[in-house]
Amino acid sequence: MTTARLGVWWWDGTPLATIDGDGPTIRLTYAPDIRDRWPANTPLLSCSLPLRTGALDAGPFLRGLLPEGQHLAAVAAAADIAITDTTGLLARYGRDVAGALVIAPDFPGRRPGHLVPYDTTTLADEVDGLTDTPLGVHDDSELSIAGLQDKLLLVRTDDGWSRPANGAPSTHILKLDDRRHPGLVAAEAACLRIAAGIGLTDVDVEETTIGDIDCLIVSRFDRRRTDDGTIERIHQEDLCQATGREPTAKYERSGGPTLRDAAGLLDAYAPDPTAALDRLVAQVTFAVLVGNADAHGKNLAFLHDEDRVELAPLYDQVPTVLWPNLRREPALSIGPRVTGIDDIRLDDIVAEARLWSHSPARARAVVTATAERARDVAADAGNDAVRDLVRRNADRILGTRT
Repeated sequence: MTTARLGVWWWDGTPLATIDGDGPTIRLTYAPDIRDRWPANTPLLSCSLPLRTGALDAGPFLRGLLPEGQHLAAVAAAADIAITDTTGLLARYGRDVAGALVIAPDFPGRRPGHLVPYDTTTLADEVDGLTDTPLGVHDDSELSIAGLQDKLLLVRTDDGWSRPANGAPSTHILKLDDRRHPGLVAAEAACLRIAAGIGLTDVDVEETTIGDIDCLIVSRFDRRRTDDGTIERIHQEDLCQATGREPTAKYERSGGPTLRDAAGLLDAYAPDPTAALDRLVAQVTFAVLVGNADAHGKNLAFLHDEDRVELAPLYDQVPTVLWPNLRREPALSIGPRVTGIDDIRLDDIVAEARLWSHSPARARAVVTATAERARDVAADAGNDAVRDLVRRNADRILGTRT
């Protein structure tokens, strides 16, 4: 399947752009009305696709909306589409993607999505089959989300959980525990509870067992339910998309983005760059505190509000150092020393902030406050291993002993 041209709309049906091409280069052209409405170079859709006349190469951004690895292969095979045919895949799965975009061959309002309720049995069957059927894709599924983990996109209703069909927006993401690393989703849930306790995320976290599989369900930070029950999509992009990197280049050592790149975008587009960089320092500190060496370019995101960009809430916080065969080297380097994430100290984080031209005094104060608050909140995280890990790392960062 090859699709010559697709439309790109905001979630409310406003035409944004067209895309065409089925090779490495996919051309995106903004709609004339959009170009008239906003100043040139506004980072409306992506920091890597500033508003302008003429075609832009949107290939890396669009490929960043699709799953990765074997999951991409599986959803492509289910639709009988080549994994290299990005526009074909988006024509099939692009009506519920990360952010506020709807990508489809024709105006999305002509085919409103709907929900298919799960009961206890059908949800257990769906979860049990995720390894063979990534994202729980059905013939009427028109959804996509990046990543390598086994995930299921859900909608919470007053009656329980439902499956989004025909492009209806999802509200939650379900993740399966990793059979090779049991306890991973419980540890991630604890990390997210700590992050919420110190103001670095607002995602809701629920641990549950479905069938005999431990699962983590988190609310999507790029979805919001209005008072009348409508699900709004909030535009966002990850650091790879924002810097025009392919999703395969999510690690700095693979040619991926850096924390300095993230800081540069905040300095250019955040309404309060100093406060935004403080928050980036806090997020980096948190990754060190929970031993998350997998905080790569797909796990750091930005929220877009027209011409303004802010850091998104934390998500995908896995304490990799708790498993000997998972990552120890930070996915995005922190400071000038090449070291494991469980060796990083306060001065390393301050040195990293210096690379962003951020105030060392401010950075030091943010690191200290984040470590102190996380150490206190960790006591109520509901996971002893994560609690003890955060306490040890906080003591190392602060140069104290509990």
